[in-house]
Amino acid sequence: MQSLYLLVPLAPLAGALLAGLFGKTIGRAGAHTATILGVAVALLASCVIAQDVIVNGNTFNGALYTWATSGSLRFEIGFLIDPLTVMMMLVVSFVSLMVHIYTIGYMEEDPGYQRFFSYISLFTFSMLMLVMSNNFLQLFFGWEAVGLVSYLLIGFWYTRPTAIYANLKAFLVNRVGDFGFALGIGLVASYFGSLDYATVFAAAGGLAQETIALFPGVEWSLLTVTCICLFIGAMGKSAQFPLHVGCRIRWKAQRRFPH
Repeated sequence: MQSLYLLVPLAPLAGALLAGLFGKTIGRAGAHTATILGVAVALLASCVIAQDVIVNGNTFNGALYTWATSGSLRFEIGFLIDPLTVMMMLVVSFVSLMVHIYTIGYMEEDPGYQRFFSYISLFTFSMLMLVMSNNFLQLFFGWEAVGLVSYLLIGFWYTRPTAIYANLKAFLVNRVGDFGFALGIGLVASYFGSLDYATVFAAAGGLAQETIALFPGVEWSLLTVTCICLFIGAMGKSAQFPLHVGCRIRWKAQRRFPH
């Protein structure tokens, strides 16, 4: 089953690489076929996994690859497969498949046809890595990858000054939120000694009374500060005040103009 878990994010990634690196060779039809097939495979695999989790009650939480260790801290690639995860896997892959199919007509006259398909398939890979992660480091990777592809999509029509301005502004606004997110993950690593969700959540109760001094003589709850930092990252991605300005400029830049 672990091979099936890997297939879900890697199938859209394969389609993105084919369309992005060999788009001129395989042509428009090849680009949309490769990316749509990749996302369709991810959706079918997600359905099989969902049936295994929901009907059979099988869940999974484990590392597939450890790429670095620092003392007791391990940096891993792993998946947490439970009912919430499979619901998000189904939503992401299904919505992405519909977007890919719609894009065939939406971008039919655009010279960047293959590039656009590569971007949205790469976005799907990033989202799946985010929702399937079982640790904060992989979550951060998916989080930043989503931000990077959003930057590329917002500035897709890179010859337009408005698009360039929009993607730079959105990129900078997101970096503000991501800075808080990174601080929160740093606090988790420092005080919990692990980035694994299960380990961190299990240890949270024991650190409920732990405090840190943000300013001399002012003590704050560790869990409160950590959650606020993580929430700042969510504020940037979901365009909440005061980081909402990136959303408005993205909407303006992404409107479809006649050729």
